[in-house]
Amino acid sequence: MNSSGKLGRYAGHAVFIACFLAVWELASRMEWLNPTFFGRPSGIVTYLWDGLFVSRKLWLELGYTVAGTLISFFLGSVLAIALGLMFAIFPKLEKRCEPYLTVLNAMPRLALAPLFLLWFGLGIWSKVAVGTSLSFFIVLASTTAGIRGVSSDHITLSRSLGATPSQLFFKVTLPSAVPVIASGLRLGLIYSMLGVVGSEIIAAEHGLGQTLSYLQSTFNMNGVMGITLLLALLGMLVTMGMSRLERSLLKWQ
Repeated sequence: MNSSGKLGRYAGHAVFIACFLAVWELASRMEWLNPTFFGRPSGIVTYLWDGLFVSRKLWLELGYTVAGTLISFFLGSVLAIALGLMFAIFPKLEKRCEPYLTVLNAMPRLALAPLFLLWFGLGIWSKVAVGTSLSFFIVLASTTAGIRGVSSDHITLSRSLGATPSQLFFKVTLPSAVPVIASGLRLGLIYSMLGVVGSEIIAAEHGLGQTLSYLQSTFNMNGVMGITLLLALLGMLVTMGMSRLERSLLKWQ
């Protein structure tokens, strides 16, 4: 798409968003929509401006949420990829572990958040535990699926050319599985953020989820909508960042 086409598309989105916000603001001021339940765009902007640039309290909460998300994503991804590679090297190990992993994956981790709170306390590590448990199984599934999806013809050809087992794994199997693993990493990061925010809503000392829960309990709808918008923007940045990382990992294709 050329630059003029991109500019026109962005302009169209901007006009639509501006019209939507204008109608929302008008409906709130005319009391067609109750601001107590829907808020109003001017109030949302005021809340975010105060929280980000005047009192700057939201930066602390945002930092806790982002830190918990990144830590849980790193831990879950490293453990999942390592275990997935072990399953590829030792297939019998996968067969023996599969029933236990299936049971653990079937457990609703957000429902277990109170248990993590008892084990790790109200601090960041209980949120990391929830986020790690969510991202781990996503990345593990993509790792095993990517390794299993390697073309048997490539493996047979490599063996006929004299490739050793280590060469076969590191130069054929693992590179071929990278696209699927990268897709799993993108989902794993999103699920890490969902786990962290969800556990913050249940109970936390800091974080956007904790702030959202407090604002909801005090019927501060402008704040609720503002935090929701902030979380949506954070999710969009996470998705865009992982998409760029995925494209960089797949440049060799």
